[in-house]
Amino acid sequence: MADWGPVVVATVLFVLLTPGLLFQLPAQGRIVAFGSMHTGGLAILVHAVIYFALITIFLIAIGVHIYAG
Repeated sequence: MADWGPVVVATVLFVLLTPGLLFQLPAQGRIVAFGSMHTGGLAILVHAVIYFALITIFLIAIGVHIYAG
């Protein structure tokens, strides 16, 4: 059986944490902007750190597994 947990978690987090799609932290001139569709280097770095922290928590600490087959 294939374990699809890491693939699903990584894909969902990547889509949700794309800077500017749902929110951008930090925004240009503000702390947070929602749905701005603009991004900058610092926002990419912040979102990458948040992505790494969440994927580590979900895959290593919690151990999300989805078996198909």
